[in-house]
Amino acid sequence: MTKRYGETVANDDVSFAVETGEIFGYLGPNGAGKTTTIRLLLGLIKPTSGTAEVLGADIRDRRALTEVKADIGYLPDTLGFDDRLTGNEALDHFARMRGDERREELLELFHPPLEKPIETYSSGNRRMLGIVQAFMHDPDLVIMDEPTSGLDPLKQDRLHKFLEEERDAGTTVFFSSHVLSEVQRVCDRVGIIRDGELVALEDIESLLERSGKQVWVHLAEPVDEAEFLTDQMIDVEVVDNSVQFTYTGDYNALLEHLVRYDVQNLDIANPQLDDVFKHYYGEG
Repeated sequence: MTKRYGETVANDDVSFAVETGEIFGYLGPNGAGKTTTIRLLLGLIKPTSGTAEVLGADIRDRRALTEVKADIGYLPDTLGFDDRLTGNEALDHFARMRGDERREELLELFHPPLEKPIETYSSGNRRMLGIVQAFMHDPDLVIMDEPTSGLDPLKQDRLHKFLEEERDAGTTVFFSSHVLSEVQRVCDRVGIIRDGELVALEDIESLLERSGKQVWVHLAEPVDEAEFLTDQMIDVEVVDNSVQFTYTGDYNALLEHLVRYDVQNLDIANPQLDDVFKHYYGEG
């Protein structure tokens, strides 16, 4: 799909598939194009070119997309509740449109103050109300835009566990976020979007593995950087006798290389998702 606003390309030939029963993480900072993709998938805006299918419905076919929306749950980044309503009244409104067979079950996990007007809610309570409305009709697909925004750490952990249970029960979750740690924790696969373009698309483990190992080595003497470095070392930092880098080559070759030096200490670790993110976005 491509979406242009004048000269601005919000989504540039974005193409991916989300498998049934997986949590798919859509990762990028604010302004990268995540929300544009979501609005396209929900039929809220039309693509400039290209198309997509959601639960078998072409997003350009308004009638077909309307028919499958009963099987879709949506948690937007900005919740558009009528603030004059109480939480219960808002849920009643959504229940009349789509059903609410899981309402009580969800309210045992996420409990906003239902008798109070939404205008009095904290951001966390608004988010919990949004989670309940997104799942209470037992949808096959749930699209979530920054779902933990406003939630305290305990509620975030509760949501993460709930999403894992939903995935195991066969629900498909499309999970847009800029929070790297939660994407790494709960998502099966991830797409990284930068300036409207999808720059990475694979499962979390493969993405981390392909991104190399984080290596820190402390030598007995200051190192000649030009002599020490190899083509497989990226993101190199040299401070006195210490060298830190990401290594993308064969690890036996790395050890053979290090044998030439008087190594005092060596630490090799798997990368975290934020290290991968820096690779695509840079430190800034």
